[in-house]
Amino acid sequence: MAMQLGGEDDDLAEAHEINVTPFIDVMLVLLIIFMVAAPLATVDVPVNLPSAAAVPQPRPDKPVFLTLRADRALHLGEAPVEREALATALESAFEGDREGRVFVRADGTVPYSEVMEVLNLLRGAGWTRVALVGLEQR
Repeated sequence: MAMQLGGEDDDLAEAHEINVTPFIDVMLVLLIIFMVAAPLATVDVPVNLPSAAAVPQPRPDKPVFLTLRADRALHLGEAPVEREALATALESAFEGDREGRVFVRADGTVPYSEVMEVLNLLRGAGWTRVALVGLEQR
């Protein structure tokens, strides 16, 4: 508690003011720290991703391909499939085995957000073993 000395009766009286200067100093230091640290936390580097030169893996006996065409249409194998019916089509293609791998092929002109939407549909349907298919680098 702050006390005030002096005065007419020389009695110690309480001071009713709050000193906010230390609080303001601490807030300004925190503001400066956050202003300096915030730009460092973002990843804002433009890159051109290289093509992958991975060794091709052996192909399974009966692969199940999910194709995303340039017109955003989905095809499971050769048959077109609606996004709402994807889970049931995968169930019948794998005969209930959720350990099967889904090979996702997407046209090169399809935006990345559309590919992620298809991957989210697969994850939402319970299919976590997904492989992305691309051309081999020559």
